[in-house]
Amino acid sequence: MSKRAFKKYIKSLKKEELEDQILDLYNRFDEVKTFYNFVFNPNEDKLVREAKFKISKEYFPPNNRKPKTRRSVAQKLIKHFLKLEMEPHALADIMLYNIEVAQTYSKDRDNISEAFQKSIFKSFEQAVNYVIDKGVSDEFIKRIYKIGEEAEEQNWYNSYQFETIKDRFL
Repeated sequence: MSKRAFKKYIKSLKKEELEDQILDLYNRFDEVKTFYNFVFNPNEDKLVREAKFKISKEYFPPNNRKPKTRRSVAQKLIKHFLKLEMEPHALADIMLYNIEVAQTYSKDRDNISEAFQKSIFKSFEQAVNYVIDKGVSDEFIKRIYKIGEEAEEQNWYNSYQFETIKDRFL
């Protein structure tokens, strides 16, 4: 169904019918429920805390298991928050936290793969672009600079790329 046809259909419904359909969508689809719960009660601080916990658990599991180091966990959270249109400061904080935790994890390890470093660079590039696009760069300059410096200190093969992004940002 095209957007135009959908608009026409919605306009043809009576108020009660439209309310029933929205309630039905709310009950059937978790995405709709999540969206409306976020719209009417964003509670972003709680979401940020939960996201940071999930991210840190990937690199530093609480029960001494082997870390999974999956970047995809953070990427799914970030993608979800982008869809919900989370407040830019909160989302930028999560994006940068993801990179900082990964760098903390890699700091004392010798066997960090190029794929891991490349993956973290992609996250860094996404975070810097997001911060610039949303106009919240002033609050995150120090963190972005520190991430670039950390990549260089850890002798990452792609540290020059971090430097390039950092210089473009600053």
